[in-house]
Amino acid sequence: MAKKKGEEQDFEEEPNFDDPEGFVDDVTDEELLGDFLKQKPCESDGVENVIVVDNIPVVGAARFPKLKGIIEKIFKNAGTIVNVHYPKDEEDNTKGYAFIEYKNQESAEEAVKSLNNYRLDKHYTLLVNRFADFQKYSDIPKEWSPPQPQPYKVQNDLYNFLLEPDAQDQFCVVSETVPGSVQVQFSQNTQPEPTELLKRERFTDTYVKWSPKGTYIVTFHKQGVVVWGGSSFVKVNKFPHGNAQFVDISPCEQYLVTYGPNGQKIVIWDIRTGAEKRAFVSDGMANASMLRWSHDDRYVARLVDSQIQIYDTTTFFLLDMKSIRVEGIRNFSWSPTDNIIAYWVAEEVDVPAKVTLMAIPKKTELRTKNLFNVADCKIHWQKSGDYLCVKVDRFSKSKKEKKDKKDSDVKFLGMFYNFEIFHMREKDIPVDSVEVKETILAFAWEPVGSKFSIIHGEPASASVSFYETNKGQEPVLAKKMEKKVCSHLFWSPRGQFIVLANLTMGTFEFVDTNDFSIMKTGDHYRASEVEWDPTGRYVVTGTSGK
Repeated sequence: MAKKKGEEQDFEEEPNFDDPEGFVDDVTDEELLGDFLKQKPCESDGVENVIVVDNIPVVGAARFPKLKGIIEKIFKNAGTIVNVHYPKDEEDNTKGYAFIEYKNQESAEEAVKSLNNYRLDKHYTLLVNRFADFQKYSDIPKEWSPPQPQPYKVQNDLYNFLLEPDAQDQFCVVSETVPGSVQVQFSQNTQPEPTELLKRERFTDTYVKWSPKGTYIVTFHKQGVVVWGGSSFVKVNKFPHGNAQFVDISPCEQYLVTYGPNGQKIVIWDIRTGAEKRAFVSDGMANASMLRWSHDDRYVARLVDSQIQIYDTTTFFLLDMKSIRVEGIRNFSWSPTDNIIAYWVAEEVDVPAKVTLMAIPKKTELRTKNLFNVADCKIHWQKSGDYLCVKVDRFSKSKKEKKDKKDSDVKFLGMFYNFEIFHMREKDIPVDSVEVKETILAFAWEPVGSKFSIIHGEPASASVSFYETNKGQEPVLAKKMEKKVCSHLFWSPRGQFIVLANLTMGTFEFVDTNDFSIMKTGDHYRASEVEWDPTGRYVVTGTSGK
């Protein structure tokens, strides 16, 4: 029965949330409210976001708006600017420094890292520091205390494999034993059968990658990548780059580059120390050739909006604090033995395409070759750096075909091909040309030697031509092998021997180019991989994929 208005109602007893008598709470506020406490204001808020820029030109009121626009255009690249203050004297002239406040601390730190020693012009080089550092350096104690010596930690021998008396190299095989579990097996190429050195389950999430000289091996994980080395493959360092898709290692193995997913960071790390040296943001799909290294690890370069950006790895700042602008540039490549860059520029109306060799760091043009009727170019350096070949796809005529009302495609007709051979070790770098009318299927230099090989013609019955290059002479056709069913060329890393491979049918021919005799033929059904060992004594064929 419903109770009348005003009549007392019965209520249950409210629950008691008080801690029992004698209870001790062992959970700290930081553990319980960590994310919330991070937002708590502190004394350094605002100050950590401010930088001081010194060595700014001293100007009067008339020139101040122009100076202000230049400075803020430079520093907005580091992040969102909240406020800028330019101190002035009684005559309304700037004092040669400014305070810039960013939206967050990360932007301020990026400005210091990337813009300190920025060359404004030939008279002014900007000096950038955090405002908070002034207080830090003013609080340095007057009495110096020597640091305590740290106990020596025995380092793992990373080069023990070089002591192998027969130079038997190591190799690894990655396989998925059960779904979601990747096994890596390390072996040594002993005779008559390989010797198993180590087998590890779940050593990597996806695949592994050897460093160029075989000192390290890299594994991939959700949290980042790990570098291993030594006789037992112990951990050398780990690099926290989540979901890194692939890596690149510099030729001298000093630096590791990790590439994140589309639109995320590309990071350069010091392999030994684990320090992050430089980071970039990829606007599009990342690929392992976005950053390209000089042979000695001194420079790393990338192509951005018709500009070659070369970074000096001693500071990881731009070389001479500026990019090399080349209108129409399509691609570039470092010499494998010298600090020389080869790049090519596309053809425009009444302006020929060209290939240029540039010496770094002086940026001197060593050689330029103009080319006409060019559809595309591919740059091929010989491993020894003695020769450069630029494969030029040329056309007899072209016409435009409309895709829609706005866009149109260019169709090239009457295609033929030139191989421009640059003799890098000769005076003035002479250039010879080899013309081939047939379709080009593959090209490859002899790594150590003076030959290059071409597969040309129809895939079902192609020809393989070998050319010999000699000092002061044009390339000479040394041998033409006809009616070959091959698609790829794999030279021995020591030269002389080559494998003519068909990776569709899985057939292989081994050729000795001293006399062009066929040493052996073989087949490996569905083979998709061919690898020489570093000594040039062994070849591995394999299948990959599912």
